[in-house]
Amino acid sequence: MLRATIDTTILQSSIKAMSALIDEAIMVIDTNGATSRAVDAANAAMATMSIPSTQFSTLDATETQLGLDLVKLSSILSMASKSSYTTLSIDEDTHKLNVLFDGFSYTLSLLDPTNMRNPPSVPELDLPAEITIDGAVFKQMVKAASMAGDNMRMGVHDKSFFMETTGIDDNVRMDLSESELIGLKSADVSSLFSLGYLTDVSKAILSASEVVIKLGRDLPVIIEFEPSADCPVVYILAPRITDD
Repeated sequence: MLRATIDTTILQSSIKAMSALIDEAIMVIDTNGATSRAVDAANAAMATMSIPSTQFSTLDATETQLGLDLVKLSSILSMASKSSYTTLSIDEDTHKLNVLFDGFSYTLSLLDPTNMRNPPSVPELDLPAEITIDGAVFKQMVKAASMAGDNMRMGVHDKSFFMETTGIDDNVRMDLSESELIGLKSADVSSLFSLGYLTDVSKAILSASEVVIKLGRDLPVIIEFEPSADCPVVYILAPRITDD
């Protein structure tokens, strides 16, 4: 059983952030709120999201698993006005998801959770460096890097955070000292990542957000931000390993 009402902007921003890397996922809704965790088809990226019950205007639910086409749901929610509220409910006869906002009603077919990959466990990673950076700066750097190559190295050296891309003909690098960052837990580390994934991540991050980046040496990166207050989204991206 499910009937929940929430500010559309909160729901849309979380779903959009998940759909940046993941096409389909299982969302669990219960009295504590809504959570989702999934990996992409290439097993190179994981995304998690959480919306606590306090962000819902009303939440009447027994534990419910929804198999969602995230891209389709994000597109539906994008049609809603910014001041609207969305009501979600399950049709017990058809087992379809009813999505209501702005007087508009959409019935969405659900995917069968038993035919979907089980949500993976979040890996335990020893990532000694932690950088907190302005979302607009992160987006700007990823955009600049994408013009120079296919991969971007992120790292910390001498208490400065750097992002660098070296292509066949071009190179771009940004160095930010500790005073230019929102926060820095320093350790000399660096790892190389696909700009394809980082570009998708950057599109989901709001310019006004604070982005937390957790890094190790040739280890996955954890990228965290809140598209809405108290609604964390976490990305984990596998590194690119070179022979250098």
